[in-house]
Amino acid sequence: MTTPHAATAHVWLAIACLLLPWRSHADLVDDCGALVGAPIQGGLVWGQVEVDHTVMLDGEPVLQTPDGKFILGFGRDAPPSQLLEIRGQHGCTRELHVAAREYSISRVNGVPQRTVTPPPEQLARIARERESVRQAKAKRYQRPDWLIALQRGFDWPARGRISGVYGSQRFYNGTPGSPHYGVDVAVPTGHPVRAPGPGVVTLAEPDLFYSGGTVILDHGYGLSSSFLHMSEVLVKVGDELAQGDLLGKVGATGRATGPHLDWRMSWGAQRIDPQLLVPPMPKTP
Repeated sequence: MTTPHAATAHVWLAIACLLLPWRSHADLVDDCGALVGAPIQGGLVWGQVEVDHTVMLDGEPVLQTPDGKFILGFGRDAPPSQLLEIRGQHGCTRELHVAAREYSISRVNGVPQRTVTPPPEQLARIARERESVRQAKAKRYQRPDWLIALQRGFDWPARGRISGVYGSQRFYNGTPGSPHYGVDVAVPTGHPVRAPGPGVVTLAEPDLFYSGGTVILDHGYGLSSSFLHMSEVLVKVGDELAQGDLLGKVGATGRATGPHLDWRMSWGAQRIDPQLLVPPMPKTP
């Protein structure tokens, strides 16, 4: 005899196997269902509930597709425990244990001092640009692009040497900066930058003070990618991109000491590690 909880678990497990075809099982399975992905700082997990149920994470509602699919993200400094609640007739609760990570410290010298300690006349500009970025990331397109990307697997937007990793903290000219929330790929100026998954462009700026040429691509349901320091921005706000579409070219604009792509991902206000969602970087000549 199948219990209500078991029925829910079967639905979650089915979507788990669908979302990651290279995995043969869900990573977390108990009486509350099945989730794909490991709860880890910088990571994502995802699953599905019955359509008349709602998902809450630490008391906050989680966006769901019409058929109950959802994703959860954990930031760089996520606490070690978070409460997942499924509310409905077959509701349940689960304590998610979020694994901690160790982050490296690096020192970067030679950065223009004006970007380390911005002059007063630039503060208003920086504030405006931060608000533009915040508004772009706050959009909530309820499109299934994230699901399509997870089914196929995200692609690297540029391929080359990985020169910076998620979570590390940098000291610019001896001054501690904010933690690094992306993965850096060092390639020459002009190298193409392509959409790692489908989505809608919510920000396209050629020259932000810190990040230079910047594009934000919304994958739907709170998941977005950001591409920084580009020499050229080849899309505009509202463009719908398919996986692999050209969106810009690598550069060294903004606060950068050399040409590279800084690729970042966010789930809502949580900064996600893109490197956890792609295969190993292919070897290049």
